Amino acid sequence: MAPEGEDTWGAGLRILAMVISIAVLAIGLPGALLLAVADTGRTQAWTITLLIACWGGVRLSVLWVSGIPKLFDFFFWLYTYIFMGVAASVQMRSNDIAGTTPGMSPSLDLPTAYIVLLGVVCYEIGRGLWLLLGRGRTEAQLRPTGVSAARTGLLYLAGIVLAGYYLSKVGLGVAFTSRDSADQIVSGAWGEPAVRAVIGALSIYPILVATGAIGQIRRGSPKGGAGRAGLGLLVLGGVMILMIVASPISSARYTFGTVAFAILVYAGVTRTQARARMAMGGMIAAMLFLFPIADAFRRDVVDLDPRSGFFSEYAGNADYDSFWQIANAYSYSISDSMQPFRQILGSLLFWVPRSIWSNKPTDTGILLADFRGYSFGNLSAPIWAELLVNAGVIAVGVGFLLLGPLLASMDRRMVPAHYHGGWWGLVGAILPVYTLILMRGSLLQATGALVVALGCLFWVRKTEPPNSGLQAGKRSPPY
Repeated sequence: MAPEGEDTWGAGLRILAMVISIAVLAIGLPGALLLAVADTGRTQAWTITLLIACWGGVRLSVLWVSGIPKLFDFFFWLYTYIFMGVAASVQMRSNDIAGTTPGMSPSLDLPTAYIVLLGVVCYEIGRGLWLLLGRGRTEAQLRPTGVSAARTGLLYLAGIVLAGYYLSKVGLGVAFTSRDSADQIVSGAWGEPAVRAVIGALSIYPILVATGAIGQIRRGSPKGGAGRAGLGLLVLGGVMILMIVASPISSARYTFGTVAFAILVYAGVTRTQARARMAMGGMIAAMLFLFPIADAFRRDVVDLDPRSGFFSEYAGNADYDSFWQIANAYSYSISDSMQPFRQILGSLLFWVPRSIWSNKPTDTGILLADFRGYSFGNLSAPIWAELLVNAGVIAVGVGFLLLGPLLASMDRRMVPAHYHGGWWGLVGAILPVYTLILMRGSLLQATGALVVALGCLFWVRKTEPPNSGLQAGKRSPPY
């Protein structure tokens, strides 16, 4: 058996896997799409989104086959590949767009596709420049950071109290009810969406961060001791609480997915190249094959209508309204209704009650639904859309030029942390997968939970002295 950290794949096997993955994700799947989904002649904008899918397939292949857990970059491309590439192409070719965004003019398809492409190109340029200019920096120069045992204990207790408060208001049965019924129960308990989002985050992230921090402390404790066993029980208890407050039955798939992936990272699924490779490859498969049908038994009315094929799961599916919300955002940005930077102000001041700020901006998804006159307002607002409604197309280019270096710099810190553990290991377990939620939006909904998660992470943080044995330079990760 290979020792922990040693990659069992030789160069030849990696090359073979790379060729097969690119053949499937970047060539085979887009090619099958062209054959399986007839072009109704709506527009030719699908050629651009299909190109994005092809490039996304290449990037995902490089990431997962390498086994290096650059998870921020990975989740960016996972979202882009599926939502902006595959799903958008299927819906445009079939002229069967997301049911929650009806009446989309075909004249918007091409400008929207170019806006999505602009973001992708600027992301790659920004990331590439940062990597080129920052090549002299190594992970060994990053100061190691541990977790505080005392603060972790306090956060664990606070997490139990907050989860208990949440369940006392909605009932323990909410974990086993349908998603529709759970939403009604939670909405009845807290009417204000922003308050509802913060309360939900407080019931999840304190116990999620504390559980991971206890796991990090346990990792450094002597094997075979009673203390290590006790810490293991605390971790198990935290996981059980999380499976109730972030139930796979009643919670949003993105919320449960964030919690589940973080728990897997805590368990060491990214600690070696082989495990990281399986984790990223499995996530691609899950998003392609499981995500579209994951709601089948989580609604009050179970939809068992047979689908005609793999791509039919994307046609008309409201879960893939992201492209069309960008189109709506573009329409809004060139209309007289646009108020520059108003939406971002609402996101930054999410904590201000509407009773104090009566004209506080609504969620961007709701804003765009109202702008288009939709009766259904629970819509996504991808980062492209958020940038458009705040400052137009120029903001998309600038925003993605900055996003590329930001995610690259985070990955530089995360890669060794997956091996060494410590505080950065906690960050690397939670924030990368949360990128999916931020990418899909809307920002106002995502900001509250993000702030709660960051607050919990910084609460348990403890900087090690310069000569600590945790120095990254003492032992390089096997990546």
